[in-house]
Amino acid sequence: MCFLGFGSYFCYDNPAALQTQVQRDMKANTAQFMSLYAWYSWPNVVLCFFGGFLIDRVFGIRLGTIIFSIFVCVGQVIFALGALLNTFWLMDMGRFVFGIGGESLAVAQNTYAVSWFKGKELNLVFGLQLSMARIGSTVNMNIMAWIYSRVQDLLGYTGPSTLGLTLMIGGVTCLFSLACALILAYLDRRAEKLLCKEQGKTGEVIKLTDVKDFSLSLWLIFIICVCYYAAVFPFIGLGKVFFIEKFRFSSQEASAINSIVYIISAPMSPVFGLLVDKVGKNIIWVLCAVITTLASHIMLAFTFWNPWIAMCLLGVAYSLLACALWPMVAFVVPEHQLGTAYGFMQSIQNLGLAIIAIAAGMILDTRGYLFLEVFFSACVCLSLIAVVMLYFVNHLMGGELNWSARKREKMQKVAATEKEI
Repeated sequence: MCFLGFGSYFCYDNPAALQTQVQRDMKANTAQFMSLYAWYSWPNVVLCFFGGFLIDRVFGIRLGTIIFSIFVCVGQVIFALGALLNTFWLMDMGRFVFGIGGESLAVAQNTYAVSWFKGKELNLVFGLQLSMARIGSTVNMNIMAWIYSRVQDLLGYTGPSTLGLTLMIGGVTCLFSLACALILAYLDRRAEKLLCKEQGKTGEVIKLTDVKDFSLSLWLIFIICVCYYAAVFPFIGLGKVFFIEKFRFSSQEASAINSIVYIISAPMSPVFGLLVDKVGKNIIWVLCAVITTLASHIMLAFTFWNPWIAMCLLGVAYSLLACALWPMVAFVVPEHQLGTAYGFMQSIQNLGLAIIAIAAGMILDTRGYLFLEVFFSACVCLSLIAVVMLYFVNHLMGGELNWSARKREKMQKVAATEKEI
């Protein structure tokens, strides 16, 4: 289950790991480079929502996961072919197809986790999933430039062919994730027979109009998600050259520091997941993560302090937020709407990321890195406002989002007992 996202996370940040090479070999400016991220996000503005719906009502979680994994593999191949043929629009189309599978696969992974582990250390499971995925991102950041140089040595020159072959080699990780999807489908089907377990089905009919029934708490969680990740992923996408230009890092040093967020999140995510499970107080943890992220961006924007400090803080905050924020969705919607809720969350996150990616590229081309960092800080401030609002709304609604796992399990048993009576 945890390795389902390894390939898609590895290949998602291929452009960031090869920013210099992509812009040089494909003769692209920053705005065109960031369009590779925007094209990944655009299809998911719609498809993630329907991906969740399809998981719940059409394909089922097993077949849906396999189909989305195939889209990831095909998209990466088209992306690599675009570079091989020196055709940038084909690279954009490859990212588009890759995106169709990538985010819907994340929805499937979340739905699998909730189906198997809801009420049983769910935060820890989300943390483990994030760890495995971010190991993929970390390996990508630190190995793709090396692979490019080895392919360059083999061919004897740089250019689109070298870039295309490098991206094709990176695509092997997507085949690994597809194999994991097939194995997981087999195990899940076997468990369903042995345990007489129906997953994600409550006998209730899901409707696309369920969106209008989402609570205020869920909409605030959506806003936190969009504003927070808009200040993290686009920054990492542009981070390598930022550290080279502002802090005079070498290419290897810049790759290392740009991947530190993922390096930290790999071991820390399950630790934070376990901590949130035992302590509860999900909203408080999210608040701490957002404030720490804001401090990191301010340090990077206005100081020349060692950037390792700010990036390490960002890595800790990113890990903490993911473990505390995403499981809250399962606590505020009925189980039969989980796929739809997670899909909608991914959808509006991708709308934000697509717009921010384009804006970030344009800001960097016209205004520079200082203005870009101020822009990212403003996004985090919006997320901070939403967290404070969520705290008060939750308090008025009984404080369920700040329960510990033990108290939540106890309340679920009480509710089950009352239902039987």
